[in-house]
Amino acid sequence: MIDLYTWPTPNGHKVHIMLEEVGLPYNIFPIDIGAGDQFDPAFLKISPNNKMPAMVDHEGPEGRPFSLFESGAILLYLAEKTGKLLPETPEARYRVIQWLMFQMGGVGPMLGQAHHFRVYAPERIPYAYDRYTNEANRIYGVLDRRLGESAHLGGEDYSIADIAVFPWLRSYENQGVDMNDYGNVKRWFDEISQRPAVQRGVEVLADRRRQGPITDAQREAMFGQSQYERR
Repeated sequence: MIDLYTWPTPNGHKVHIMLEEVGLPYNIFPIDIGAGDQFDPAFLKISPNNKMPAMVDHEGPEGRPFSLFESGAILLYLAEKTGKLLPETPEARYRVIQWLMFQMGGVGPMLGQAHHFRVYAPERIPYAYDRYTNEANRIYGVLDRRLGESAHLGGEDYSIADIAVFPWLRSYENQGVDMNDYGNVKRWFDEISQRPAVQRGVEVLADRRRQGPITDAQREAMFGQSQYERR
């Protein structure tokens, strides 16, 4: 059994979808990042960077409990544990891994910044607003070119690369992107949206998603001084 510490964010949804795709049983432990749950000492023991998701596999290597943080590492671990959604041959394997790394190093951080400065920032900062909106569209362009070459990011087959990127594109409007400008991305996005495991994954903790404007307390927990305290 896997204990998953998570919240309904793109990085959380990546792991929800993966677990649904590979069919592993899991327990959900909500980490409400707007309430500061990410700073709880017990959570920090398995996620020292105070970010979710994190997990504990009670049937880890050699049958012992194994904890893991960082969503990309979790996807790789679950793929290797189950032998699913990651090719075996080196060439195909690293083609998938490079797009997973693109998500971890580019898609997530840059689209996250676009979302932050367009939606969460307490004031509009033109330089940041324009920089990250432009970068978001550049990234969609990279994805669009790739998806004009193959059905999925890692190749013809669906893989952890697609699982990693998909949740980040669900909020394209908040990133300043018109999905219709990227036809190959839209084709891919619409196809993946129809997968039953994906539909189940994005519903995990859906009832906990924030409704309405962010409060001052939530802003402090997610973006304020609490992030910088030594623990």
